[in-house]
Amino acid sequence: MSLLKKVAMWIVMVALILSGGLSYTANASAANAQDVTRGEFIKAIVEALSYEIGDGSTQPFTDVDEKLAPIVEAALQHGLIKGSTATEFKPDEKLTREHAFLIASRAIATDEHFDVALLNKFKDRDQFITNEVAELSKSVGLGLLKGYEDGTVKPQQVVSKRQMNKIINRLLDVYQKPTEEQADDTVTVALRILGTSDLHTNFVNYDYYQDKETQEFGLAKTALLIDEARAENPNSLLFDNGDLIQGTPLGAYKVSVDPLEKGEIHPALSALQSVDFDASTLGNHEFNFGLDYLDRVLEGSPFPIVNANVYDAKTGENRYTPYVILDRDVKDGNGASHELKVGVIGVVAPGIMRWDRALLEGKVTAEDAAHTVEKFIPEMKQAGADIIVVLAHSGMGDEVHTEKEDDVTYQISQLDGVDAILTGHNHSVFPGDYGDLKNVDSEAGTVNGTPVVMPGKFGSHLGVIDLILEQDETGWKVIEGTGSVREIDKDSNKASEKVIAAVKDAHEGTIDYVRSPVGKTTAEITSYFALVQDDPSIQIVTNAQKWFVEKEIAGTQYADLPVLSAGAPFKAGGRNGASYYTEIPAGEIAIKNVADLYVYDNTVAALVLTGADLKEWLEMSAGQFNQIDPSSAEEQNLVNDEFRTYNFDVIDGITYEIDVTQPAKYDAAGETINADASRIVNLQYDGKAIDMGQKFIVVTNNYRASGNFPGVRNAIDTIEYAYENREAIMDYMIEQETIDPSADGNWKLSAIEGSHSLIFITSGKAEKFIPEGSAIQYIGPAEDGFAKFSIELK
Repeated sequence: MSLLKKVAMWIVMVALILSGGLSYTANASAANAQDVTRGEFIKAIVEALSYEIGDGSTQPFTDVDEKLAPIVEAALQHGLIKGSTATEFKPDEKLTREHAFLIASRAIATDEHFDVALLNKFKDRDQFITNEVAELSKSVGLGLLKGYEDGTVKPQQVVSKRQMNKIINRLLDVYQKPTEEQADDTVTVALRILGTSDLHTNFVNYDYYQDKETQEFGLAKTALLIDEARAENPNSLLFDNGDLIQGTPLGAYKVSVDPLEKGEIHPALSALQSVDFDASTLGNHEFNFGLDYLDRVLEGSPFPIVNANVYDAKTGENRYTPYVILDRDVKDGNGASHELKVGVIGVVAPGIMRWDRALLEGKVTAEDAAHTVEKFIPEMKQAGADIIVVLAHSGMGDEVHTEKEDDVTYQISQLDGVDAILTGHNHSVFPGDYGDLKNVDSEAGTVNGTPVVMPGKFGSHLGVIDLILEQDETGWKVIEGTGSVREIDKDSNKASEKVIAAVKDAHEGTIDYVRSPVGKTTAEITSYFALVQDDPSIQIVTNAQKWFVEKEIAGTQYADLPVLSAGAPFKAGGRNGASYYTEIPAGEIAIKNVADLYVYDNTVAALVLTGADLKEWLEMSAGQFNQIDPSSAEEQNLVNDEFRTYNFDVIDGITYEIDVTQPAKYDAAGETINADASRIVNLQYDGKAIDMGQKFIVVTNNYRASGNFPGVRNAIDTIEYAYENREAIMDYMIEQETIDPSADGNWKLSAIEGSHSLIFITSGKAEKFIPEGSAIQYIGPAEDGFAKFSIELK
């Protein structure tokens, strides 16, 4: 076989592999920010493709020197370039991204047709100037041209050397150039793994709390991305990562209003089935309704649902199917079919044993997720798994591993034998977040070299993992892997009709359910300012909880203890966006409004603890605020954006202040960082300083009661009620008939002397809800629908 034929065969093999729609990352050490010229790019790509080089005598351009002439001649012979004019190539002209991708696309010979509509996904499509639209569409279809995270492609931006290397590596780094002996024996396949996580019953693009259609989330929106990603590479598998059956009123509707019947498929599974999911795993919220209900859900599953780290407490055996081996036919670049066995294992955060203790204790146990995956890898390999995909409903975590901690994806990525990870639980996005962790490559979408995706929450993103698999006499191996995420189109009202049809009955029943009235309110209820002042949206919750427990403990051993009540701003923007706030108009209150006040399917719990424990609980909550320098006149951000708002517990029934000029005593994980710090001042009960030894009952929820919060973890006793907090709120409103939504002002931020400029961020909608005579002022808009406000502490 001649050298020219070998090169031609090799180029064809590369082209066929790349037709799977993959992207590859350049070696960062080889990249720099220098601009690339047309001549430099052609030289690099011709050398990379190993084209045969002549003497350059046939190339027609008068502005090409003797050194570059053979390179340009080879590029012309292979159809890579056409010249700026008939006699000019302009080798020193800066190369644009559009032109670079056109050249790269021309290097790939394929009979596959790509729809020009592929270009429509780029926000700046109108900036393309080429008349070779079909060739540019081919570049998109082949996965060479992918665009930026903001949805743009910047076609007229000049290519840097770093970008040049990246483009070329997308062609070549997927496999080593075959030797003459290997060329006919090695099979290469492009495999794509797609994933969703933390859908939380958001299937239709509909906000049940606001009772209106939304374009911000929903599997019906994500499904459009799934269809597009599959069209790019038919060798695809689709998985869900759990937290599927709980989260909106639809989940509660299928538990209490229209209970799941034996043999009925849960609407969550019907929604996934409509998009042909291959498998799923259990999230922590799958356990919120108890094991019997979960068993009923799993009985009707049309696809495998796996979990490996939850065990039967009595037998010690796996409570659920730990893993499955999926047999799939995949096609190589020549169209030949090959059998691939994909091992899929699932794990969940062991915190389920704390968060749902009343439902799970004595029935199941949960082991460390990372250790569990490590344990099953040899067994999965023995069972024939060619590759192993982990569905880890366990957050990203960090470099330090503590036994049975909840977030261990980082540790799972270090395990030999793990080829890809779909993670979630944190409601974050990766690639994107966690870029400060060691051995995280946000550009390649890898953690410790393993491709990982975390696709947000509620269907906001689709995770995409692209693997290049090579088969030789020893079997299949992954030779390259990248991870990326695609965000749904929030500017479009398009949604998947097949998903909407799959949950039609449950969706319509939920809408009727949430519109059922339970009472009236004399004024609007919002949570826009719940992080900086006592707020009615929390007051209503704490009042209802206190009312419920006082009735329950009457005549018991606890009847004489003072009853306090803890609540938190569950909907307060942050990572969930500027629309994630409570806004209930004055007038009739329906069930949807109650669910808007209390978004979680928690059950009521009460803790018996001391005044000292109470103070530590509040010290932990006070971590919601940054430390303020009272001597500075510079603008200071009051709210700690890294602190989860649902951990900012307000405790009613006592009075106190929070001195934000003092350092926080605890970090966001509840670890002591300033042992002598004391932000909680003027802590009083019944108008007097609290006796640190006095006992109190504090009403909260099962999540908080089972956690490791300072103060909470010292509770003397825990009283648990198999009754949802939302049900208690509804019962309270029904009895009250009409409520006056006003906060009692039992807590405040301590005054700061001197001139200071304290700001915080909340929704831009909050401007019209600033209380009259308030110390809060609107400053101006911020990013993504948020706005900046100031507050004076006088």
